[in-house]
Amino acid sequence: MVDFGELRAKAEDFVAEHDDQVKQGIGKVGDFVGNKIGHDKVDGIEQKLTDYVDTLGDQPAGETPAPPAV
Repeated sequence: MVDFGELRAKAEDFVAEHDDQVKQGIGKVGDFVGNKIGHDKVDGIEQKLTDYVDTLGDQPAGETPAPPAV
């Protein structure tokens, strides 16, 4: 059986370790989608995701903040 809690912890650790690369990816996807449907619909979500990546990097190991509501 898959332990989703363990997978989540590994993903959050990865994001915390590579936060700059993850934020660059969020920006590129946000630009691409924003060009298709409008930046006014995407910019807020992009900002919330970037802020969440920042909070993951600030947390001690094993403690994770709640993901942003989008």
